Amino acid sequence: MTTVESAVRTSDGRRRTGDDARGKRAGRWRKDRTLLFLALPGALYFVLFFYIPLLGNVVAFQDYAPFLGFTGSAFVGFDNFVGMLQDDTFWRAVGKTLEVTLLQLVLYFPAPLALALLLHGMLGTKLKRFVQTVVYLPHFMSWVIVVVMFQQVFGGAGALNMFLRQNDLSILNIMNNPDSFTLLLTSQVIWKDCGWGTIMFLAALVAVDQNLYEAAAVDGGGRWRRLWHVTLPGIRPVLLMLFILRLGDILSVGFEQILLQRRFVGPNASEVIDTYVYYNGMIDGNWGVSTAAGLMKGILGALLMYGANKLAHRFGEQGVYSR
Repeated sequence: MTTVESAVRTSDGRRRTGDDARGKRAGRWRKDRTLLFLALPGALYFVLFFYIPLLGNVVAFQDYAPFLGFTGSAFVGFDNFVGMLQDDTFWRAVGKTLEVTLLQLVLYFPAPLALALLLHGMLGTKLKRFVQTVVYLPHFMSWVIVVVMFQQVFGGAGALNMFLRQNDLSILNIMNNPDSFTLLLTSQVIWKDCGWGTIMFLAALVAVDQNLYEAAAVDGGGRWRRLWHVTLPGIRPVLLMLFILRLGDILSVGFEQILLQRRFVGPNASEVIDTYVYYNGMIDGNWGVSTAAGLMKGILGALLMYGANKLAHRFGEQGVYSR
C-alpha cells in the first residue's frame, strides 16, 4: 500500500512538474511575444536572403547551365577551383583586394575612433550634436551620389582642377589615376562611413567611469596619459569586437563603389574578388568558377573572424561570442 501511494505521489509530482514547465513557457511566450513578432521580419530577411541562397554554392562543384538548373547540371568536383587558381585575372583580383583591405584596415578602421574621441572631448552639447549630425549624413548617401560628388570636385573638369587652371597651376589627375586608385577608394570610404562608425565608440566612451579620469588627473596624468591608460583600456572590448567583425567582412571592399569607377581607371587597377565574380558569372557566364571564388572568399572571411575571436579569448576578452 505504501509502495502504491508512493508511486502515485511520484507520478503526480512529475505531472505537476511538467505542467509547471509548460506554464512557464506559456508565460514567457505571453511576456515576450511582442518582441518576438518585432524580430520576425529581421529573422525572415536573413533566412530568405542569406541562409537559403547558401544552397546555391553547389554551383561551385558543377558545370552549371541556367537552362538545366541545379539538378540537370553535371557534377565536376573541384575542376572549377582548379580553373580559378590557374587564372591570372583571379590572382590579380586577390592582390588588389588585399591591397585595398590592408590600406583600409590601417587608415579607415582607426578613423571612427579618432573622430569619436574628438566628439567626446567637445564641451558644448549643441555643438557636439551639430557636428554629429553633419558627419552622420554621408552614410545615408548612395555610392552613386558619392562618386558623382567626388567626380565634380576632383575630376578632370571638377572644381579643384578648374581652380588650378584659373591660377595657371598644374592640374591633378585624381579620379583617373590608376596608381592612386586604392587611396581614392579608402578616402571615399572614410568620408562616407567614418561618422556612422563613431556611434559604437561614442557609446563605449560614455560607459567609461569618469572617476578613473579624475584619479589619473590627480596622479599627474596628462591628456595623452589618460587616453592611453584609461580611455583605450575602457573601450578595449568594443574595439576588439568591431575589429573581429571587420575581419569577417575584410575581403568585401566595396563592389558598388568600385564598379561605378571601373571605367575611370580600367580593369587592371580596379579588379577585386567581387568584380571578378560579377564579370565571370553575370557577364561571361562562367558560373562555376565565379561561385567557387565567392565561396572561397566567404570561407576565408569566416576563418579570419574565428581566428581573431580565438585570439581575443587568449587576451581575456569575450570577443563576438563566448567560448
